[in-house]
Amino acid sequence: MTIESTTTELTQLPGLEAPATGALPSPERFIERGPWKRLMLFSGRSNQPLAEDIGRELGIELGAVSLKTFANDETYCRYGESIRGADVFIVQSGSPPVNDHLVELLIMIQAAKLASAKRITAVIPWFPYTRQDKKSKPREPISAKLVADMLEVAGVDRVLTMDLHAGQIQGFFSVPVDHMTALPLFAQYYRDKGVFGDKVVAVSPDAGRVKMARRFGKMLDGDLAIMNKVRPEHDTAEVTEVIGDVRGKVAILSDDMILTGGTLVAGAKALREAGATEVYACATHGLFSGDAFEKVSGSDLSLVTVTDTVAIDPLERPANIDVLPVSRLLAETIMNVFGDESVSAIFAGENQLF
Repeated sequence: MTIESTTTELTQLPGLEAPATGALPSPERFIERGPWKRLMLFSGRSNQPLAEDIGRELGIELGAVSLKTFANDETYCRYGESIRGADVFIVQSGSPPVNDHLVELLIMIQAAKLASAKRITAVIPWFPYTRQDKKSKPREPISAKLVADMLEVAGVDRVLTMDLHAGQIQGFFSVPVDHMTALPLFAQYYRDKGVFGDKVVAVSPDAGRVKMARRFGKMLDGDLAIMNKVRPEHDTAEVTEVIGDVRGKVAILSDDMILTGGTLVAGAKALREAGATEVYACATHGLFSGDAFEKVSGSDLSLVTVTDTVAIDPLERPANIDVLPVSRLLAETIMNVFGDESVSAIFAGENQLF
């Protein structure tokens, strides 16, 4: 007697068929998916003309973002387009009103974080509170460290800035900090004017910026001098002596910022008394608060050169103040960050001035 099997053969489910060769496909180490990257540039309200110039250098328009101030002075932010998965760059300088622009930047960063931006880079040409980088007296804050902490808590992934007041501020962050410098721009500016050679001396406004002044002097093939400066009180400077030979030479004062103009005016007077034939000055950030324009225009300074990291009203600017654009430098840096390329290569590794 023959017993027939009553077992029903199961139908093979779709997608589970065995490979024809009998070998499983080897797994890859990644999954490709496009589009690869999107660079999006946004601007706060501190220096929108600079952000627009950076956009023109990059060949893109500024992204749509709505920024408003409510009746109670609170700031509102909303991005007008999807930024999910994008490489977002937010341009915001710490120019006055400093606290308003700082809080606006923090809110823009958090809004981008909550909108699922892939990476958020804060482009801060003038970093606020940099002069408060240490405790000079008891019971003082280290405000620059507090600002760094606030940026990281808001969700920033990277910071791009220019000519910090002190190098240790970079160490206040646990995220990458790209530190740009306008020194090569100033060196080329003076060379184009024929101001270089052994009749030129680069002058450091104080002992803290000697290394920068020495490098600046090498760029101009000139010598080095140092001013002994004291501050009797905040925003007030007195020059007691000039260390170095400036007699019969063109002196160029270089600093990171101009606030009240007191250091430059006092320095120019001391340099002329020490025998300098002409005195020039350059600084990356021209804040020019109070009556700084009047001080500079009526001083011994032949020409003061700053950059547009801080917006300056051309109608109020006196004739002996010149402004250099930094949009191309910042745009090139942004492209290198976006493309994961070297940033220090822009300066051939010479952007560490401290």
